[in-house]
Amino acid sequence: MKAALHFVCSLEFWRMALFWTIALILSYLQLLKRRVFSPRTGSPSCRIRSSTGSLRPICVITGATSGIGKAAAFALSREGFYVVLVGRSSHSASQTLSEIKNQNKDAHLKAFEVDMSSFPSILKFRNSLQQWLSDSNMHPSIQLLVNNAGILAMSSRLTTEGYDEMIATNYIGAFFFTKLLLPLLKTSPVPARVVNVTSFTHRYAFAKRFDKETVTGVSFLRSKQYPCAQIYEYSKLCLLLFTCELHRQLRLTDDSLHISVVAADPGSVKTNIMREVPRHLALMAFCILKLVRMLQSPEDGVKSIIDAALAPPGTSGRYFFGGNGRTIDSSVISRDPKLAEELWNTSCDILHDSQFAAKETNA
Repeated sequence: MKAALHFVCSLEFWRMALFWTIALILSYLQLLKRRVFSPRTGSPSCRIRSSTGSLRPICVITGATSGIGKAAAFALSREGFYVVLVGRSSHSASQTLSEIKNQNKDAHLKAFEVDMSSFPSILKFRNSLQQWLSDSNMHPSIQLLVNNAGILAMSSRLTTEGYDEMIATNYIGAFFFTKLLLPLLKTSPVPARVVNVTSFTHRYAFAKRFDKETVTGVSFLRSKQYPCAQIYEYSKLCLLLFTCELHRQLRLTDDSLHISVVAADPGSVKTNIMREVPRHLALMAFCILKLVRMLQSPEDGVKSIIDAALAPPGTSGRYFFGGNGRTIDSSVISRDPKLAEELWNTSCDILHDSQFAAKETNA
């Protein structure tokens, strides 16, 4: 109870309670506006497949052992994907695999244990994935990557590289993961796609600094109180800027029609992402959101992700929200090409440093 009262008296609590609610409402108002003035905004789904029908598309989902990621794994396995489950706990991954198999005996699944806040763990996964594809006599490629893993931390924790764990998991890990798997997406014989799962909370991220200290979260840690809400918003803004820049770069290469990248916002979903928030406050937040009909189950919230994953080939740079193939606009800052390029360059430098550190450790 003492911890809950202390949190209620903090600026972070009121930022989450007020700003995040307003951001969610603004997103739904965009949907309403488009429904009234542009009724045909949905995109029909089109399952990714080879021209001969002989290739079973492979989908890699991070954070696939609970919540939205788990719901996406269930849904995409039903769509015929060979789903690669990526989770921090091997036990949870095995449980999820068994649950999917119990509901869908024809599901094709593979599970890997990966810490998305750790570059060595991500690198190990990339190598293990390539080896598994080779040993299974499968085509050395993947067709769909869903960057879903994310946490909402209430206290400061650092990774072995010295990065803030929340931003490392929510953004840096997704950037590393995508960069390392990009060659497997490029070698796909059919159109491939990257889906970055973001959040409406990015609308209140106003930070315009994307140097190393900020992107790794170090600059945020100078505050007296851990700015959990600000870091979460910032990490989701980074995901959108990353989506914007990767989309732009792909348009400048021969991969423009082969790999697409989109963002998906599930909205407010009842998952365990708030497990570190004082229990009574989390329950109260869920009750209020349920009363105003803005709280979804993972099975409903995952619809925007499935829309993004199955949208027609060539659909790129879009922001899916609300299900039924609907899209809206993300914040103006999240679509700023100069900020996106600055973040990309900084992220590449961080990746280079991590690769160098990994080589030094293994030397």
